[in-house]
Amino acid sequence: MEQDILEKFKQQDEKLEQIFISVEKTRKYFLWTMIISIGAVVLPLIGLVAIIPWFLSTMSSAYSGLGL
Repeated sequence: MEQDILEKFKQQDEKLEQIFISVEKTRKYFLWTMIISIGAVVLPLIGLVAIIPWFLSTMSSAYSGLGL
């Protein structure tokens, strides 16, 4: 009987190790998904902050001579 209990503990330990490995892979997947998603939003916003003033300056100088 004691041997059966020890065997079950060993099986549970192996399964827990497999679960831990799976959870770590999932955690890393979610981490990289979050990093890429943030990059996909933040980098274009930074680009817009730099380009909008240049664009407005170019457009205002282009239309300044029209007298509108």
